[in-house]
Amino acid sequence: MSRLAPRGAPISVLYSAEEITERVRALAAEIAATMGREPLVVPILKGSFIFAADLLRALHEAGVEPDMDFIGLSSYGAGTQSRGEVRILRDTEADITGRDVLIVDDILESGRTLAFAADLMAARGARTVKSCVLLRKPGKLAVDFTADFIGFECPDRFVVGYGMDIAHAYRQLPFVGFVER
Repeated sequence: MSRLAPRGAPISVLYSAEEITERVRALAAEIAATMGREPLVVPILKGSFIFAADLLRALHEAGVEPDMDFIGLSSYGAGTQSRGEVRILRDTEADITGRDVLIVDDILESGRTLAFAADLMAARGARTVKSCVLLRKPGKLAVDFTADFIGFECPDRFVVGYGMDIAHAYRQLPFVGFVER
């Protein structure tokens, strides 16, 4: 299915809003069964903010009472390819020591950002560190990292929507798709 996105570029839908909602609820049930009632959820900004908000609501429906903080990391800048280095743009404020931490990200591609975040939380004394991603691109890993909870497998396309962008555009789309070139 193709839709016209803002700025006139056609967008092909990979995962509809309905498919995403169903999968987020299933992820919340998996997380609730694994992590207990009070994990510290740490979304990686900016791309995961919509996914994280929906996941938090679904966790609540699954009987979990998560605490939340944010971290802003960047390995892309305004481009479409990872630069290979991860920078902290906004750090967490919560005390991580002794907490069960769930890092939430939009996409696992190179693995650099998630590995960096997981190592950082462990170094800060987290009791456990788990990760949840909406999308995983197989075959793109540059570091050894495996997400604990995965929403969907993603084809080798640059995806937008549901919080993900290209040069700060298309985050508001209610689905995940790719810009047709």
